[in-house]
Amino acid sequence: MRHGISGRKLNRTSSHRKAMFSNMAVSLLRYEQIKTTLPKAKEIRPIVEKLITLGKKGDLAAHRKAISVLQDKEVASKLLGTIADRYQKRQGGYIRIIKAGFRHGDMAPMAIVELVDRDPSAKPKGEKSPVGLPEAASVETQAEKKEAKKPAAKPAKKASEKKESKPKSAAKKETKPAKKEEPKKADK
Repeated sequence: MRHGISGRKLNRTSSHRKAMFSNMAVSLLRYEQIKTTLPKAKEIRPIVEKLITLGKKGDLAAHRKAISVLQDKEVASKLLGTIADRYQKRQGGYIRIIKAGFRHGDMAPMAIVELVDRDPSAKPKGEKSPVGLPEAASVETQAEKKEAKKPAAKPAKKASEKKESKPKSAAKKETKPAKKEEPKKADK
């Protein structure tokens, strides 16, 4: 019986779970917002909140522990620097989980995990704002989206470039269209 056993296994081995949560924690602390499945989001919350509390201590042991868990010195220094300063007066509750519908394909419940007072500029370039959250789009990005939607003009084919009709038996044998190759010059 499983009485009193906490945590989800998420259909992974213990080493895979540990690595996955470490990677998710690094992504969440680096970009301050990630999109994942709801069970993973609920499992990552206590891990990251304990890391932020550890970062608020700010001593050498806390720094070494953060590097040990995160395996990324850059994110560990951000945790002990900007993130710890931001949450110095907050007594816990650093993470917000927002339900974000269901994933197409397997209907897995999705969630957006974000830091409560996050920095919107920490999001990577080219990343869309998740569904349901306001997007701080500039005029340049909207213009780029409009240009991307327009289909590119196709060059007209010349009559000599059109494919010659082949007998049906030859067409069945060749499944891939033949590519025109330039004659090879022999270098001797």
